[in-house]
Amino acid sequence: MKKKIILSALLGATTSLMALGAEYSYLYKDARIMGMGGANVAVGGYSSSVFSNPAGLVSIKKESGYVVDILGIGASASAGFLDFSNDISDANTDAEMTEVLQNYAGEHFHAGVNNYTAVSKNGDAFAWSVGLLSAADINFQAHPNGSTNGGLLAITSRVYGGVVLGGAKEIQTNAGKVDIGVGLKYISQQSVEGSLGISELVNSDDVLQTLQDKYQKTSSGFGVDLGVVYHPFAKSSLHPAFGLSVLNIGAIGMDDNFGKQPTTVNLGASISPEVAFLEKFVVAVDYVDMLNANTIRIYDYSGNGDTVSYSDYSDNDFMKRLRLGMGIGLIDSTWFSAQVNLGLYQSAYTAGLDMEIAVIKLNISTYEEQIGTGSVDIPDRRYMAQIGIGW
Repeated sequence: MKKKIILSALLGATTSLMALGAEYSYLYKDARIMGMGGANVAVGGYSSSVFSNPAGLVSIKKESGYVVDILGIGASASAGFLDFSNDISDANTDAEMTEVLQNYAGEHFHAGVNNYTAVSKNGDAFAWSVGLLSAADINFQAHPNGSTNGGLLAITSRVYGGVVLGGAKEIQTNAGKVDIGVGLKYISQQSVEGSLGISELVNSDDVLQTLQDKYQKTSSGFGVDLGVVYHPFAKSSLHPAFGLSVLNIGAIGMDDNFGKQPTTVNLGASISPEVAFLEKFVVAVDYVDMLNANTIRIYDYSGNGDTVSYSDYSDNDFMKRLRLGMGIGLIDSTWFSAQVNLGLYQSAYTAGLDMEIAVIKLNISTYEEQIGTGSVDIPDRRYMAQIGIGW
């Protein structure tokens, strides 16, 4: 608690410190799950459930046979990202760039693209999934008074991908059904974290190339995921479930680079009551990162060198780890299905719409990421869209 108070005071007292890297770790955010507040530890049902709890693969419908998701291309961006990037691009002089940074001082902007192609099946013996992940994201924060040349743009970015394997099995016991799962990931990434001064922003023909030349780091490694989902009351009309997952055992070898994946312990609970006129109704709650493994990275941009200085601080913010979600399935037929999702993620609302038209899948959602310490947070409202081919 003392660290948190000191950190808040530091952020308020100087403009050379910024919590640009304070977003909680992730490898893949599924628009379907984010519409439900990111709550999936005790729900499952998707190939992408391996990123929250591999035991959730058992919830894939057996009658679906092989579940194939091809070219599931997704994109996300902060509200105002296009305006910000256009203003940066249009600034041709130091004075114009300084004005842009001043206009957007302290705001956080994010953009990302991803593709998760997977084949999964819930068979009689066990459920399994094989997936290929490729993704890239970039984060900006304007900082007009942080260096001797009049300002800078703080940037973190990464390009990463790899193979994701998952397996799960249901076990019937006298006390209820238990689903157990294990996942294995190999991820390779290139990341940058640093800043560019006004002159570099104005005079550089390729800003991203300049960043790579100054700051790029490469890392890769394996991570193991373990999970369990317990269904205690088979005859209950509420169909309750309780989940536990331990993700990224081994931390995937990202060292201290931007995009590192700490080992996290996550809890979840859900109910799925049968509701007349609805194909599906599920309510879920998760509490992620129980042991506070995620840290807040505070950067010091007071210097002008080609290296970046930062400190990682522990964080025990309860609301940033709490996730609530509700999924309302409206229709589920051979050629068309639709589900509305609502939720609460890091104290802000989420919403989404999932549709399948023949073999075309379309998912859209919005959520808000809190960038900062909890006491000093910067809200970053984001919008996601995914389209792919699947059956």
